[in-house]
Amino acid sequence: MEKIQVKDAGGKLGVLVVGVGGAVASTFIVGTLAVRKGLSKPIGSITQLATMRLGKRNENRFPKIKDVVPLADLNDIVFGGWDIFEDNVYDAAKHAEVLETKDIDGVKGELVQIKPMKAVFDQNFVKRLHGTWVKEGKTKWDLAEQVKEDIRNFKSQNNCDRLVVIWCGSTEVFLPLGEEHKDLAKLEQAMKDNSDQIAPSMIYAYAAISEGVPYINGAPNLTVDMPAIWQLCEQKNVPICGKDFKTGQTMLKTVLSPMIKTRMLGLNGWFSTNILGNRDGEVLDDPGSFKTKEESKLSVIDNILQPDLYPELYGNVYHKVRINYYPPRKDNKEGWDNIDIFGWMGYPMQLKVDFLCRDSILAAPLCLDLVLFTDLAQRCGFSGIQTWLSFYFKSPMTDYETVAEHDLFIQYIKLKNTLRQIIGEETVDFID
Repeated sequence: MEKIQVKDAGGKLGVLVVGVGGAVASTFIVGTLAVRKGLSKPIGSITQLATMRLGKRNENRFPKIKDVVPLADLNDIVFGGWDIFEDNVYDAAKHAEVLETKDIDGVKGELVQIKPMKAVFDQNFVKRLHGTWVKEGKTKWDLAEQVKEDIRNFKSQNNCDRLVVIWCGSTEVFLPLGEEHKDLAKLEQAMKDNSDQIAPSMIYAYAAISEGVPYINGAPNLTVDMPAIWQLCEQKNVPICGKDFKTGQTMLKTVLSPMIKTRMLGLNGWFSTNILGNRDGEVLDDPGSFKTKEESKLSVIDNILQPDLYPELYGNVYHKVRINYYPPRKDNKEGWDNIDIFGWMGYPMQLKVDFLCRDSILAAPLCLDLVLFTDLAQRCGFSGIQTWLSFYFKSPMTDYETVAEHDLFIQYIKLKNTLRQIIGEETVDFID
């Protein structure tokens, strides 16, 4: 296969994080800095640890992805971002209580230097938080101009060759696709008109893409999942991906659902509940924000099981998702699933799963991989929705003509095959 002409990965890569002081972002940043100082291992990161088969199996060529794919070096990353609170990332990481002090202190000198820029904030979209370090502007268009200026200044002040913006902020209240989101000119006018249909996340996305910077949507917010932004991406030749990091309970659903379907077992019901005590749990305690998350979580099973094709097996599934804010648990989320299945001659069976996970520990390596892969996409000249990165998201984005793929293993094959195509290697149709 012909190798894609990829621009050089040399020079500094600026990573601008929206919600840079949050639990996920601070864990991501601390871990990345610790890894590059040799203080920790990048557990959970495909870009840093995974291998990829090249050629025929009997050739026994299984190099690490980072050794054959031209990814940015961790030493070239420069962190910055925005937050609604003024704390530097060292203080923010201590406040999040995800990591032990000894791990945070190992990179303290770098963390204290990462101070957030004032954030775009509208409490109508995140009702449980009260931002104190926020931008002011007459219109949302003015706020977008301020974010653009932040991006340009950061790039210049840190001598960055390239940038990536990643949303690690909170889940905004549910916002259905409206007329303002279907056309770029209408979106821009809505920003100038200060429309209540323009969420803060959209302002960041518009500003980043307008500046030629790729955007990663780590929350279930509408943000870049709209034709107006796709038009802008086409104009600016910028890649985007999203939405909602796939970490705990939903990751398990994308593994268990294919097992049930592959064996042609039936499903009567799937009840999922979570307890979570960090800022994300507090935000999701609001019904509006929970609605956004619920839409993201509920889509997985139907997509994988295809009830229209198998009505006798999946035509009447009762699927319920609950998220409960429980402060004592902090970032240590517990996801509990009760799954009612049936088999031969309709006889009932059950699966019960109790996943005691650490939300930010699972999300942090996803952030690193997505930053490196999205930067790679930009250097490859890819633009628009990067479906090959669906592996990382609960609600993988597609255009209106494409059905999203939720099966974790199919997503993984697609991810690696895209990397093979980039370096001019033959693709494979199975997991290696």
